[in-house]
Amino acid sequence: MLQRVLFPPVGLDPHALRRHLAGRRVLITGASRGIGAATARLLAGAGADVVLVARNAERLEQVAADVRGHGREAIVIRTDLRDPEQLEALLHHPAVDSLDILISNAGISVHRPLAQSLDRPDDVRRTIAVNHLAPARLVLGLTPALQGSQGSIVNVSAINVLLPPAPEWAAYQASKAAFDQWLRSTAPELESLGIKVRSVYLPLVRTDMISPNPAYRNAPAMSPERAAEIVGAALVRRRRSYQPWWATPATALSSVLRIPTEAAYRRYVRTRGRQVG
Repeated sequence: MLQRVLFPPVGLDPHALRRHLAGRRVLITGASRGIGAATARLLAGAGADVVLVARNAERLEQVAADVRGHGREAIVIRTDLRDPEQLEALLHHPAVDSLDILISNAGISVHRPLAQSLDRPDDVRRTIAVNHLAPARLVLGLTPALQGSQGSIVNVSAINVLLPPAPEWAAYQASKAAFDQWLRSTAPELESLGIKVRSVYLPLVRTDMISPNPAYRNAPAMSPERAAEIVGAALVRRRRSYQPWWATPATALSSVLRIPTEAAYRRYVRTRGRQVG
């Protein structure tokens, strides 16, 4: 019941989605599982051809088989977005020359207290590489193709970007916020070229990415399929962004309660007893 209240259906019109997507080519990062895989299946069912990008080639082929089962083309490009050479190779792949839509979905999450991060600077490098640098490079490299097709960019972001930063999530939240700011800053210029820009701020989604964290085991979470429907709705509707219905009051409340919220965070950290050295 709680999940139905928090994550109600988006009312996606399948006919509108098909009219918008039939015969168009969509590149999806992080397409081997979770939201990316669910989005690939949904869009293929609406008549889109897909370019699937992720690190795990075996899982990508499984998603590609589902796409081909809809009678659509699926091109698998195994890419580690942290690797600049692989990223450049992706941008020079013939499959992206006639691209209509970029869905930037790949992401990496790190939940680690500062005391456990002192000798792990790679947490910052990995998150910034995947969550900010790679999608920014993709937008820069794919803008000519998207301008030619008068296409779209959808950034699959997180509701955390709109809320006060929380302890123990510094690397993740900073990297997600960085690309969100970058894309929203460039959106007017991209839209002047005829490229639509959409941002999707999702709540917790039940994917493999959250499974290592026991705190999320019983927490209300959206299904990847529902998240995919939201991505589909972002493509066909005029709204420049999506966020859960409760995000606006939560954001307003967090602004009003900023000082007590920060005090609560400090108490939380003290009760955890984290020390360095």
